[in-house]
Amino acid sequence: MADLSVSIGSIGLKNPVIAASGEHLIDDGGIASAIAAGAGAVVMKSANDSAAAQRQLLQAEYAALDAGWNRVGWGPDAPRDVTLLTRSGLTPLSFDEWLAQARRMDGAARQADCVLIASVVMAGIEDAVLRAKAVEDAGLRVFEFNIGTPYATQSAKGAVSTELSPERVAELVGRVTTAVSIPVWVKLSGQSERVSDLVAAAVGAGAESAVIAGRALGLVPDLETMAPMLGTSCGIGGYWNLPLTCHWLATTRARMGGHQPLIGINGATSGHDVARMILAGASAVGLSSAVMLRGWDVIRDAVADLDAYCAKQGLPARELIGRAADARRSFAEMPVLDQVWRNHIPAPSVPGE
Repeated sequence: MADLSVSIGSIGLKNPVIAASGEHLIDDGGIASAIAAGAGAVVMKSANDSAAAQRQLLQAEYAALDAGWNRVGWGPDAPRDVTLLTRSGLTPLSFDEWLAQARRMDGAARQADCVLIASVVMAGIEDAVLRAKAVEDAGLRVFEFNIGTPYATQSAKGAVSTELSPERVAELVGRVTTAVSIPVWVKLSGQSERVSDLVAAAVGAGAESAVIAGRALGLVPDLETMAPMLGTSCGIGGYWNLPLTCHWLATTRARMGGHQPLIGINGATSGHDVARMILAGASAVGLSSAVMLRGWDVIRDAVADLDAYCAKQGLPARELIGRAADARRSFAEMPVLDQVWRNHIPAPSVPGE
């Protein structure tokens, strides 16, 4: 077996495959399944005490769409090129119940050399600081501060947060990191052309790592009903988002330097995708929607496939980090080619044109 161990700042992981937050990680059984599947870390379904945010779970709905934007069955037999459209929600547990679950499942995670991550979606900064302190007091090792959900503009006011201003990110993250001594990972939005700036602001305010980049909002009209699928703009993601995430990882690595650990999310569906994001600059990679759609073998297979890839390359996982990002050149540095563009256009359909 290859050496898959990596570090996210002060936190060591046995492998870089993270079971990222999702509805499949609400119950004890789901968390235990992710641990048993071999994930290096498991992020519990996010919590806060906003009644509006908790109500979102009761309003949640999910659709798998094929390449023609037609709805297909939910499950492991869905096409490889599926797109997921979702209205998601938070844990239905009260915060005290959720924290008790975190303590309980942290013991199981430690026995499997897995790191359990407690995640809170910000409803208000005072609430978030209190939650962060409670997570630290409970003995958990990492606090994920989620200020990058895709839903803030579509949700009830104060339910969740999508922060797009570096100055605001720095202010909020600073409040949390000064309140606790455990590592803080900040989950940031992909609905911005300034993702690297958001990361720089979070790290400058004391975050140990950033999770980039959260899903965007999308709207898919239904041709039969002539209404939006699932009734509104929803979080949208799929395998096709991997190049966007890799771009943000690479540009952020260039901005922050290779010493800064980053966590990739949004678009990885396999161990080979995990490797791609690591090559782009991630130290670890979260898988969520693919697991929710296809089951726990997604995690198990991702670890096995990454192990096989590292063994084939003769490299430990940590030595893959950023290789593609560091080889990236600008358009201006590309060689001049001989009319290559002509090989990529259709032949004229009008004679003589």
